[in-house]
Amino acid sequence: METSDTTQTRLTELEIKVSFTEHQLEQLDAVVIRQQQQIDALIAELRRLREAGTSETQPGQRSLRDDLPPHY
Repeated sequence: METSDTTQTRLTELEIKVSFTEHQLEQLDAVVIRQQQQIDALIAELRRLREAGTSETQPGQRSLRDDLPPHY
């Protein structure tokens, strides 16, 4: 009977480890999803800023010198 108890104990320990591992995997998956959403938002913002930057540098647009205070 001692072998059966040892086997049962080992099986229980393995089940606990598997449960813990599954939980950790779910948490990591949520982090990866959130980070990908942040990356996508940053890429969209970067595109918007690039488009805004190129439209401001077209001829007929104000330059940065136009924004300087008059005492410069």
